[in-house]
Amino acid sequence: MATAPPTRRAWRALIGLLGITLVLFGANALGVHLFKEGTWVPELALDLQGGTQIIMEADTAGETPSADQMAQAVEIIRQRVDASGVSEASITTQGADNIVVQIPGNADQETRERIQASAQMQLRPVLYAAAPATSFVGEDGEETPYPTPDPSLNAEPTAEPTNASDLAWVTDALWAEMLAYDCTSEENDPAHAPADEPLITCDPAGQAKYILGPVELDGSAIDDAQAGVSQQNGRWLVTIDFDAEGSDVFGEISQRLYNLQSPQNQFAFVLDGNVISAPSMDGIITNGTPQISGQGITEESSKVLADQLRFGALPMSFQVVSSDTISATLGSQQLMIGLVAGLIGLALVALWVLLVSYRALGFVIIASLAVMAVLTFVMLCLLSWRIDYRLSLAGVAGLIVTIGFTADSFIVYFERIRDELRDGKTATAAVEDGWARARRTIFISKSINVLAAVVLYILADATVKGFAFTLGLTTLLDILIFVIFTHPVMQLVVRTKFFGGGHPLSGLDPDALGAVYSGRARFREPVGVGAKNSRSRNEASRRQTIAERKLEAEKTAVGDTDTTSGEGRA
Repeated sequence: MATAPPTRRAWRALIGLLGITLVLFGANALGVHLFKEGTWVPELALDLQGGTQIIMEADTAGETPSADQMAQAVEIIRQRVDASGVSEASITTQGADNIVVQIPGNADQETRERIQASAQMQLRPVLYAAAPATSFVGEDGEETPYPTPDPSLNAEPTAEPTNASDLAWVTDALWAEMLAYDCTSEENDPAHAPADEPLITCDPAGQAKYILGPVELDGSAIDDAQAGVSQQNGRWLVTIDFDAEGSDVFGEISQRLYNLQSPQNQFAFVLDGNVISAPSMDGIITNGTPQISGQGITEESSKVLADQLRFGALPMSFQVVSSDTISATLGSQQLMIGLVAGLIGLALVALWVLLVSYRALGFVIIASLAVMAVLTFVMLCLLSWRIDYRLSLAGVAGLIVTIGFTADSFIVYFERIRDELRDGKTATAAVEDGWARARRTIFISKSINVLAAVVLYILADATVKGFAFTLGLTTLLDILIFVIFTHPVMQLVVRTKFFGGGHPLSGLDPDALGAVYSGRARFREPVGVGAKNSRSRNEASRRQTIAERKLEAEKTAVGDTDTTSGEGRA
């Protein structure tokens, strides 16, 4: 005998769910054993685990920064820290000129550099580029250091420079200073060079030193920067998006640099006084979206450069004054309280569905919650090392709230099935018709939950983002479990004698549900007047539609009239 199509679909869905589960566990296992970055326990946030505290002081040459400048700096640093994912970091101001950055766990070197490299972005044309040498070989073949620049050398341009790329900026004193400039010296302070004067500086690796012209654009002109792959040669590049004013200025700069020889055709992006990139101008760009590409740009360096360009426009420079390890603000005790609260909620749901409402049908709900718990756990483990997700106490609250939301889905579905049984349908037909009626309601309600979570995640403070994230994630998993586990399991169990036959303990007993009529408005008289049948009639009467109640009232009125007429004739 061929397997019924609903049964085939049910088994396919369950096998698909098993495949998804194995893929998720396999991916996390690769992260743990192959990449050495994964974990089998979700990472905890700052409030539950503790972490690293970095205090940065504004370097404003003795002037007190304004509140607006500090607020802008906090927002930009938060963007830079959160660029790698949901890290639950805390970034606040302290006093008039300090910013406190608290990061869960031990901050890696990349994260520290992301925070510390937070000075103002400047865009300057390149006047000269050379190797970082500080000595030369004389006629006698011996290497001799370049001497300290003579104070008597001319320090003023011999002619008025016509633009920022004019070599008239390179005076005798500036040239001698560049030759003797040591990229490794701690005495260098390029971050505080005047914006309207040329600058001598190096790249962060100390592999090249430059003479740069005055600032022509700053980081505030950059709206966005994204790393990507070129469709022409498959190499990584960074695409920059200037604002309207920046696009016009950069268009004029590109027209000037395009006609110059190397290295004057280069345009340097300067962050914290160092050249992070100095690409050459290979075309006239008037649309405000130039691209930085080249042999030395890799996937990692392009993403770092994009972050630096996108989040580098701080209104001032900062220096790190301390970096310490801090303890958890709430601690493991609060985590245990949250987990105990979740278990109590789960136990109460289990007791209610098993003893009060759904009897054996409640085991389907418990199994669905168990599957959801497994998928949620492995997803949190994956996200911990893929996007640096951290589980906070707010996130734990989101998981607890989801238990109630998930139970709502089952209640809607099972009540629809029971309604179909009350209409006199068989168990298999009730499951299919109940599914058709319930899924639209559930999908709409879950869509609203996801939308609320997305809006909350975008607009809420960082302390609430964990709640919004876990709420949205578990709601999506709830929909998945509902479609590929709960309904397929119901399709299979109603074909058993226990559930399909309406055993009193199954939760699908038609008599216990009040199915005392064979169709709408066509009641059949129950046998006997026992308490059970009385409850059944009351249940059936309570669930009548308005039309059914009117029809029943009319029948009762007609019956009373006939009785009265009969008594008069007697």
